[in-house]
Amino acid sequence: MSAVDMHEIDWDAEATGFDDEPDHGLRDPEVRAAWAARVRGWLPEHPADVLDLGCGTGSLSLLAAERGHRVTGVDASPAMVERARAKLAGRDAAVLCGDAAAPPVGEQRFDVVLVRHVLWALPAPDRALRHWRELLRPGGRFVLVEGVWGTVHPVGIPAGRLTALLAPLSADVRVERLSGDPLLWGRAVEDERYAVVATV
Repeated sequence: MSAVDMHEIDWDAEATGFDDEPDHGLRDPEVRAAWAARVRGWLPEHPADVLDLGCGTGSLSLLAAERGHRVTGVDASPAMVERARAKLAGRDAAVLCGDAAAPPVGEQRFDVVLVRHVLWALPAPDRALRHWRELLRPGGRFVLVEGVWGTVHPVGIPAGRLTALLAPLSADVRVERLSGDPLLWGRAVEDERYAVVATV
């Protein structure tokens, strides 16, 4: 699926069954615990301002909020935003409808920009990263969960390409391989899945 195909998906229609995927809805307690442990390691120990771009139904936003972080989620789909707002009700969180590549956050700055399975689908990931860098406070960090999916027609962004894009923006880039942890996905996977944590 190319970036053009990604933008042609009716995400409002997809929202109805989006959480049925184990790593989307985190309904299985073991899958949820696996993601919660990763999120805990990726985010600061102290309460921080987290910007979750392409937040979908807000599952990772909720894990961050449960750790005491102040979360702003952004998604282009009103139906996804509605579900995320319901999931985050009562938390220190806001969910905005807007473009992940150019989030509608004004002058607000964040300690973490969290993005899962979004960057690869953007037409200009390098430009998005530069813009997101401007949204981070000094000492802030990117947490980017990406991968390459499929064997016949693979799509995604390899870890090597993403770290190269981050090189001008961060002197501290760490790659964490995620493919070998079936609990994160609800099953064993053989494709490339990873997280990059980059401090600016």
